[in-house]
Order: sequence, then structure tokens, then C-alpha cells
Amino acid sequence: MKFSRLSELTDLAAVAPSQNISPAHRLWIEQLRQIDAEAIGDNDDGSDVIFGLSQTPKSLPPHYFYDDRGSHLFEEICDLPEYYPTRTEASILRDCAGEIAQITGDCEIVELGSGSSTKTRILLDARMAQGLPLRYLPIDVSGGMLEASAKQLLADYPTLSIYGLVGTYEQALAQLPPPQLSERMICFLGSSLGNLNPAECDIFFSEITNALHPTEYFLLGIDLHKPTEILEPAYNDAQGVTAAFNLNCLQHLNWRFNGNFDLNKFAHVSFYNLEQRQIEMHLRCLESCTVTLKSLNLTVEFQEGETMMTEISRKFDLQEMSDYLWQSHGLATVRIWTDPNQWFGLMLCQLQPAIS
Repeated sequence: MKFSRLSELTDLAAVAPSQNISPAHRLWIEQLRQIDAEAIGDNDDGSDVIFGLSQTPKSLPPHYFYDDRGSHLFEEICDLPEYYPTRTEASILRDCAGEIAQITGDCEIVELGSGSSTKTRILLDARMAQGLPLRYLPIDVSGGMLEASAKQLLADYPTLSIYGLVGTYEQALAQLPPPQLSERMICFLGSSLGNLNPAECDIFFSEITNALHPTEYFLLGIDLHKPTEILEPAYNDAQGVTAAFNLNCLQHLNWRFNGNFDLNKFAHVSFYNLEQRQIEMHLRCLESCTVTLKSLNLTVEFQEGETMMTEISRKFDLQEMSDYLWQSHGLATVRIWTDPNQWFGLMLCQLQPAIS
């Protein structure tokens, strides 16, 4: 385990994860990738890659999109004219951030998949305007992006303290430090929930509720079902940024597992599966080839025209999601906000005390 204070970049390996770090330090970054991988289901050993590439059809877990380059490519995607989710959600947040701050009061913000923390600024501005304390716990697999965005946030918000966690959602939710404010709000913004299938969603929400105390909050962004002609261009942009993002997962595998994927032999494919209500992203093999990942002792044959799925992006219904969160996980919907087109939804939920 590794902690660092940005002003000194000091290794503090002897510090226990349960220790309460003073906000006077303003920024701490905790590297979670070396924490007991078996206990928290980490897949740094590549077992998930072996499993996915051994199936018919083949697949890859979407978290391999997010090395540092992949994280930067995703930030570019968010600014594309075809990609409506980011600007639509940001517009909703600008309208409701003051109300969120009013409802949640004196609580710290935990953000899953923080990226550049652009939308988080809307929440921080609203809290600052109401004189509330600012404490932020960003979580991201890209340590480079987390550190860069944290530096900029500290420069722009003099009263802000940050405790960054570099690792997966599962790792971070299981390893959150003790709160320094009275309550917490875990934020899962963007449309990333759609990357999880129903069984994975169920596990994810259980991890959320395990990380919260009763009366604490969960802020969730969800992309809503809409016509195919709106959805498909968002994942097939004219500039090819999404294609580069999709192909980058192969480069990430090459780097991490000493592989020899030739990116020129694969092409990005994306379409909306109306029956399943999900965007599907695939990589299609353009010519037969053999790929070896030496660190995994894995050799995989690809046939021309064969595809492997790299991501799904499910689209949701607000009422169905609200009912499910309450009935299955004890998360009561406090407020729901959406845009005039009802393309995107933002849900503020509160964990209810267990009934004895």
C-alpha cells in the first residue's frame, strides 16, 4: 500500500488505511492496486482477460480501456458533438447542484471514475456558495489523470481537501478511509452504470450500500432509452476518437501482459441492440491472426471477421431504476432530475436504515 502527500510525494507504507489523515495536508493519494487483490476480487493477474478471450464469442472487460491514454481519449469523447451524455448531464447538474447541496448538507463527495473532475466542479461550486466544507475523494484507475486533476482543483479551491484513491471501484469502495465530515455522498456520474450487465449492477449496488451508512447519499447518472438515430452516432463519431479509444484497450493489453496485438488488424464496430436496450462495442478482426500475451502464457487464434465485445452501454428507465434501487438495495429516491428531452437522468438516493 502506498500513500503520498503531493507536496512531498512521500511514501508512507507503514500508515494503515484506517488512519484518519488530517485535511490540513490538503491532498493525499493512495495507490490501491497492491492491496490484497484476492480479498477484493482484483484482476491484475489477467484472469479476466484469459476468461474473456477463451469464450465464444470473445470479450474483454471494459476496465482495460482506462490506462492513462485511454482516460485522456475518453475525455476527448466527452467533448465530441455526437456525444450527448456529458453535456446533457452537465446541464442538469448546473440546474440542480444548489438543491443537491441543500439536501445533503455537511457531507464529503466520493466520486467513482473521477477522470478530469469537470462535472464535480459544479457540485463544489454549489457547496462553496452555501458555505459548506469542501472534501473530495476522487477514485480512478488512472493515477496520472487523478493527480493532474487534483492539482488543478487545489489551485482553484483554496479550502478544498482531497483524498484520492487510485484503483477500481471495488477496491476503493472496500477501502474508503473514515469520513471527516458528518456524512458522505457517493457519486457515479456519466453513463458508466450502463457498462454493467444486470448481475454486475446488483453486485455494484451492494458494494455502494456496504460503503454507506444509513441516511448517507448516492448520486447516480443514467442514460435513458431513446431513438437509435440519436444513440448510434454517439458511439461512432466522425473524428474516430471512439474507435481509437476502443482499439487502445489492445495496446493496454500489449503493455500490461507483454502482448503482440497488431492494432491494424482490428476495427471498431458499434451498434444499438434495441431488444436488449444496449449499445454494443466490438473489435472486428480484419484478417486471421495469432495473438500471444506472454505474461499470461496465453495464445489466441482470431479468424477474419470474428468480433470480440469490449463494452455494453445499457439504457434505462427512471421509474424502473427507482423501484429497483429501493426494493433490492434500500436506496430511497429523494429527487430525480432530467433534461427537457428526457435523454438523461440524475437520481439522488438515500440509504435507509435496515428494518429489524
